[in-house]
Amino acid sequence: MLNKVIKLFFSIVGAFTGYTLTRTFFLSQELSVTQNMKLFSYISVALIVGAAFYFTANKFITAVLNALDKFENRIQSMTLYELAISVVGLIAGLIVANLLAIPISRLEIIGLPLSIISNILFACLGIAISTGKKNEHLMDSFKNNRGNSAGKNTSGPKLLDTSVIIDGRIVDICRTGFIEGELVIPEFVLEELRHIADSSDALKRNKGRRGLDIVNMLQKELNYPVRVESIEVDSGAEVDDKLLKAAQKFGCKIVTIDYNLNKVANISGVSVLNINELANAVKPIALPGEEMTIQVIKDGKENGQGIGYLEDGTMIVVEGGRRHMGETVSVTVTSVLQTAAGRMIFAKPKGRIEKVI
Repeated sequence: MLNKVIKLFFSIVGAFTGYTLTRTFFLSQELSVTQNMKLFSYISVALIVGAAFYFTANKFITAVLNALDKFENRIQSMTLYELAISVVGLIAGLIVANLLAIPISRLEIIGLPLSIISNILFACLGIAISTGKKNEHLMDSFKNNRGNSAGKNTSGPKLLDTSVIIDGRIVDICRTGFIEGELVIPEFVLEELRHIADSSDALKRNKGRRGLDIVNMLQKELNYPVRVESIEVDSGAEVDDKLLKAAQKFGCKIVTIDYNLNKVANISGVSVLNINELANAVKPIALPGEEMTIQVIKDGKENGQGIGYLEDGTMIVVEGGRRHMGETVSVTVTSVLQTAAGRMIFAKPKGRIEKVI
């Protein structure tokens, strides 16, 4: 019912527009046409334009509703600062447009349409310029932080990706004070966390909610500079691509545990702080000949091998350890292997160790 009323309203507007345009045409041309001919022209054009408006109303309504939905989503995602600066830009654009519209509105026929178009154009231009200035302010913030880092031996701002937030170890690292400088959570990362938290899959949903809890903890429970920032990048790109573009644009680092993102960032010339690499780097170093006590919990890949783990998760491969399955035994380190996945230690049960050269 509402749709029919809107379409009827559009047809009336179209008919009035057709009548007005036809009447303006006859007045401007001063044609010697009979009154009946003018009346016929008015009615004909009004009916044609009214019908055109009626049948195109659906497409127009759909376009307007889509635009309103996008506008609503955009408003909801904006911070108070962004909203305020956009309003200032809108007002400035309208002021300029109305100053220009004073002489334009005096033009016959086209004066009013040009005035309306100029208002819309300059309003959009004002918002676009103010938003661009906001991004320049953000870039200046990054540059100033980098400058401070060079002068005061502190680190600049860092972008957090989704994986490192869900992982949660960033909270403990911040508590220790090993990371200096501001942590920035882009809005598109926060939006991905919200999307994961709303997933129908229970595991993904729990991960997303954990990530949101970590963000809340970083912002409220830790005495640490953390902020959520709206960063303008390609809206069609994936989150990892957006992170890389933002890091390149502002010259900052990315904090992650994503192995693939780490590799692509290195190729793109973006500095990365990988929490997994940090965890591997701070594990105690075992030397050949050193003794330790572990529990053998499973078979190894090679015949007779047993596998155990240190408290930090380091894998211990025990030669001949299969027969000690489920036992806690003393072993002697024979060698240490550093891999991309972490550190592996090879050992033999104590008493069977050969002399290390």
